[in-house]
Amino acid sequence: MSIADRLLLRRQRHLKWRAFDLLEVIMMIICGLMLFGFSLSVCADIVTRTVGYPWLWLQEVTSTLFIYGIMTGAAVATRRNDHLYLTAFAESMHDTARLVAEVLIRLVVLAVAICLVYFGYINFLRGFGSFRLPSNTPIASLYAAIPIAGVLIALFTVEQIVNGCRNGFDHPEPEEPENTAAFGAGRPGAAP
Repeated sequence: MSIADRLLLRRQRHLKWRAFDLLEVIMMIICGLMLFGFSLSVCADIVTRTVGYPWLWLQEVTSTLFIYGIMTGAAVATRRNDHLYLTAFAESMHDTARLVAEVLIRLVVLAVAICLVYFGYINFLRGFGSFRLPSNTPIASLYAAIPIAGVLIALFTVEQIVNGCRNGFDHPEPEEPENTAAFGAGRPGAAP
């Protein structure tokens, strides 16, 4: 089993289109790289400041990795249905009531995604008038993550609404191993 297969969440397949599976894997890899880069840049910033020779550009790198990591994570969490929404409320219902609740919850998420796209794009355009120091990079380079995440969140929310209305939201999930991770946990013969 490849790393890509282990990164792809098999839960709630009835709400997902296979065409977006590769995008989910790519976004998970990007999230991991952003988290690693963020952690590395924070450590390097601390070390360089401690020794008395701070690299000022590291704060720009850290903030960029943080913002892009969060926005990518929000989008992939929407695809994986790992984001915070009223699951307990909707899962306690059945039939038409469940369908209505699930669709309403996702419509709220879709409205937020549309706001991210609209207002994020406005901030992105305005960001060309402000610059980050010391590099003098337009702050729009940070704001670009907001509408991109909004488009992805909207796309994945529409995917869930369409597939939920077609296939239903209530499907029993197959048993999964207790420990599922990208690097071997939960596999037969893996070290505990």
